[in-house]
Order: sequence, then C-alpha cells, then structure tokens
Amino acid sequence: MGRTIIEKIFAAHSEDEVAPGKVIWLELDVRSARDFAGANVVKRFRAAYPGERVADPKKTFFTFDCNAPANTIAYAQNQQVCRVFAREQGIKVYDVDSGIGSHVLMEEGLAFPGATVVGTDSHLNILGAVGAFGQGMGDVDIAFAFRYGKTWFEVPHTTRIVVRGRYEYPVTPKDLTLFLVGKLGSRGALGRAVEIYGEQVEALDMAGRITLCSMATEMGAIGAFLPPSEGLWAFVEEATGRHDFSYPTADPDAEYIQELEFDVSDLKPLIVAPPRPDNVHEVSELEGERVDTVFVGSCTNGRYEDIRLVAEILKGRKVAKGVILKVAPATRRVWGRLLKERWLEVLHDAGAVITHPSCAGCAQGQIGMTGEGEVQLSTGNRNFPGKQGKGPTYLCSPATAAASALFGKITSPERL
Repeated sequence: MGRTIIEKIFAAHSEDEVAPGKVIWLELDVRSARDFAGANVVKRFRAAYPGERVADPKKTFFTFDCNAPANTIAYAQNQQVCRVFAREQGIKVYDVDSGIGSHVLMEEGLAFPGATVVGTDSHLNILGAVGAFGQGMGDVDIAFAFRYGKTWFEVPHTTRIVVRGRYEYPVTPKDLTLFLVGKLGSRGALGRAVEIYGEQVEALDMAGRITLCSMATEMGAIGAFLPPSEGLWAFVEEATGRHDFSYPTADPDAEYIQELEFDVSDLKPLIVAPPRPDNVHEVSELEGERVDTVFVGSCTNGRYEDIRLVAEILKGRKVAKGVILKVAPATRRVWGRLLKERWLEVLHDAGAVITHPSCAGCAQGQIGMTGEGEVQLSTGNRNFPGKQGKGPTYLCSPATAAASALFGKITSPERL
C-alpha cells in the first residue's frame, strides 16, 4: 500500500511501523521553543534532567516573537531565562530582532522539505508550506525533545482535497484559505493531515503557500501539505544554498480517510465574522459595517507580498479619518526589503503605524490589541473573543484590509 505525504516524512524519521493510528518514536530535525512557554521548557528541562545536555545544540533553537521586544517585565524575564540557558547549552537564539519564529526557521533553511520540527507554537504546522512536518507541543514534551532529540507521535489519517478551477484578483490566497476553513469547519480535519491539490494551489507563490498552511490549525488539522512549485524551490534554494532536496509526495495508491472536491471558479473576497474562524461570509454581505482599526501582519499574512499589496492599494491615498492601520512585517528580512524598496514610506504617507517584525497583536504582544467595542479587521488567523482584545475582530485578506482602511468600513477590494 502506498503512503501519504506525512506517512513518508514519518517513515524517513522512524524505525517503527508507520501506519495511521500507530504510535511511533519520531526523530526530530529541529527542536525549538519561543518566548511564550520557552522559560517553562527551561524549567522543565532543569527539573527533569539536572546537569544534562540537550541532545544536539545545532538542532535546538529559541525564537522570540510573541512579545518582541518585551513590553512587560515578566516577558523580559522569561526571554532572559532562555538566553542564559542557551549560553549554557550552546543553543542559538533568534532574538527579539528576528521576527516570527516559524518564518525564521523557513528563511534560515532550518525547516526544509521532508524535515521534522517541533516547538511551542500552535501554528508551527505552517511549515507544511515548505513540505516539512511542524508541530506545536507543550513545554513538558519540548523539554523531552530538547534532551533526547525525538518524541512520540500517533500517525494521523489524511484527508485529500482537490481544488477545481481558478480565481482572479482581487480574490487572493487568503480568500482561498478562508473558503476551505469555512467548508471544513473548525473540526472538519480534526486530528488529520490534509493534502491540498489543484491548479490554483500549484500556482501559489511562497507567501500564498504560507497563508494556506498557516490556517491548518483552524481546520483542526495536524498540518496541511501542498504539491511542490517553482516558487517553493526558489525559496528553499535561497534559504539553504542547496538544491538536492527530495520533496515528499504521496504515492498514487496512498490511502485516504476522506477525499473532497471544491470549485473556486466563482470565489469572491471573503471575510470571517466573530466569534470563530469558520464563520465565513462574502465581504459583500457585510459591507458598510464600521471599522475602527485594521491590523496587517501575523504568520498568516505578514510576508513581503502581503504588505506590498496593501501599500500598492494605499499609494497616493490616505487611510480614512478615525481609522488606525497597524502593520507588522513577519521577519527582519521582510521588513528590510519593504524598507529598501520604499514600501514602508508609502504606508507611512498613507497614515499607517508600522512596527518591528513580530507576531504583534496576534499574540497579545504588541500593536493589534482592541478595547471593548473597538471593531478590528485583521489578516491574522483567529478571532475568538479575547484573542486580540475585548473588541470584535474580523479576519480578511490584505486586499480587503486595505480597502476597508481607506473607506473606514468593511469594503470589498472589488470596489477599488
């Protein structure tokens, strides 16, 4: 019997029998912890393995992105605990100037096709964008992974999704992503891996792949995996300096627990209304509702292409009076490119507030928080009550965010 993508990745990293439902020991290429829960990982490690060393310092990392730079004493203390432990163990720290950890792992070539990566980030399955297995885990499990370089994992079943048809701008990869979240719901892929195919999927650039895979969590999925593309290989070669990776692909006779097909030929710009990420509507259904703030960023839409699109829409225009547009690039590399190509200047002239690379408001760390009654549009991935503050949060694409910032109300980019 053939294997799915995740089964192939697991088989290459385990000596156990790999089949859905089997519990295996999985060798890990990367073990990481972010500033959220990182100090607890250190605490657990020291308590459980006093005087011991991590399994392999070259495969172990800290990434600071939730609250970067720290704006509370508690976060500053947690980050410093991780730095001290890293010095003792010879571990590299991607500090508060680096950006979102999952993106940094991809940019630095540490997450690559076929790799296995764990960390304390609930959206680490975003690494499916480069054909890697990424998984968020608790501090006890990550401390164990630090010490032994492996973890146990139950091999999941896989759902196969085929996307038929093509769409045109102003429909974007975020709209495709929200469409699938709406179709599957928050539990539609619970505990499963998801493989997504189709001409439109293969046409996604790297930023689009990241957007789609970033919301696997909101489908309940272990992770989302896509077929390779030219954009992927260009990204991986730049990140790693190598071109000899073998991308994991499913066998023709792989067995799936479910197979679904969806047509996106008539897809329109979409928006997610409170209080859940699967409460999906066409933007036109909610047009005209007041907007107070707009947040562009997060691991879902903080890439160069996302923010450049916002800047292109805003060029020569002004954000509506009374609306605050907040922008947070995903990484220092993204921030630097936007700066050098003067897109940050365009955003500044339009009236945006631009911050340093980080998760920003998506993690309640920096800009992006809301007060009671403050209506926010966000390009992030979650809109649960309290996630970004007490105000209601709608999720949308960068194009919809930019259009709505211009008019001060929910507006489809079709209107531009």
